[in-house]
Amino acid sequence: MNMKIANPIYDVVFKYLMDDNKIAKLVISKIIGEEIESLDFQPKENVVEIERPATDSEKFKASFTVYRLDFAAKIKLSGGGFKQVLIEIQKAKFPTDIMRFRKYLGQQYYSDKNTTIRNINGKGRKSALPIVSIYFLGHHLDFETAPIIKVNRNYIDLATGEQLKNKEEFIESLSHDSYVIQIPELKGKRRNELERILSIFDQSQKESNHILNINESDFPEEYRDIIRKLQRACSDEDIQNTMDVEDEIIAELEDKERRIEDMKDSLTQMGKVISEKDKLIEELKRRLGEK
Repeated sequence: MNMKIANPIYDVVFKYLMDDNKIAKLVISKIIGEEIESLDFQPKENVVEIERPATDSEKFKASFTVYRLDFAAKIKLSGGGFKQVLIEIQKAKFPTDIMRFRKYLGQQYYSDKNTTIRNINGKGRKSALPIVSIYFLGHHLDFETAPIIKVNRNYIDLATGEQLKNKEEFIESLSHDSYVIQIPELKGKRRNELERILSIFDQSQKESNHILNINESDFPEEYRDIIRKLQRACSDEDIQNTMDVEDEIIAELEDKERRIEDMKDSLTQMGKVISEKDKLIEELKRRLGEK
């Protein structure tokens, strides 16, 4: 049965979906391949304002909230016990968002909030929480076409090439695993359970920019809560209005990106003209010097 759902590529829809703790646990656990015992949602947000014309004679400001989703997760270990990690989820619509990602990641490493107290030799010691980053990209990477890419770290003995098994707090605190999801590469991909879940982002199913038309039977019963939540978002007037504002902001950002690229091209051409001019001047000086 076909079903209309709100497009989760929009920030407001994505947050609406991940606000549901049960759904967030399900989606994140499937991405990282580990069982999550508990999940504490810690949303971060920035409010962006743009001026929109209301009439020919006046303007009004519309606000749009850009969300960065952070979760403190308690993960079950296969050998028993648990580990605490910080899971950071970010969405990008432009390749230039990489600098924003670096800034946020630096803030996570720096923040005292992302620590826990561990009992070591009978004494409490503050330790940094390991970080796991999940990036949803609205654009293609330059070379790789895999829809979902896991970037994990291995410890290697450089003398022997042997992979080391034990994890060290020092190393874990200063490096992190990450997952990169290329939304455009999800088109038609249903090769495993994770790709079926993330097919809710498949933009080839668009009925309009705001609405995707999916087949409910593509989702096992375990995941039906996800699509039903997105179905409810379709009829939420506030969500739809915020999507309209996001459309306008993205259009403005795209226009700004185009203007910047045009300026870069103009400067490059100007640089070439100046370089040719300098060469001509040097050649004239050389010839005059010979006379």
